[in-house]
Amino acid sequence: QVQLVESGGGSVQAGGSLRLSCRSSRATSINGNYCTGWFRQAPGKEREGVASIDDAGRTYYADSVKGRFTISEDRADNTLWLQMDSLKAEDTAMYYCARSNSLLGIVRCRRRDQSDDYSWGQGTQVNVSS
Repeated sequence: QVQLVESGGGSVQAGGSLRLSCRSSRATSINGNYCTGWFRQAPGKEREGVASIDDAGRTYYADSVKGRFTISEDRADNTLWLQMDSLKAEDTAMYYCARSNSLLGIVRCRRRDQSDDYSWGQGTQVNVSS
């Protein structure tokens, strides 16, 4: 099981920016296939997918963050990033990174769906004040 550690959360005013990072404990799957992404959960709400990226470098975004958030990764450093610009109060949530090497997990990750096939980080809190 890969270990994931997020960092970079904090408090910012609306319109500001934050950059989240997620470091994984080891490199990709044996066959090179994987998908990794960011999810978030606000108080009283279900966890939702924000953005994901697969082994081909294809990126997938929730409509609510398109044009404002950018997902990227440094494979050499096993690090996933989420650049968040033009933050809004409704972006306030605990942000988690997730990763899957399984076929089912990869399919769901591309759709930013929940899955039991993910490895999860512990989360990093983002607070946006209006």
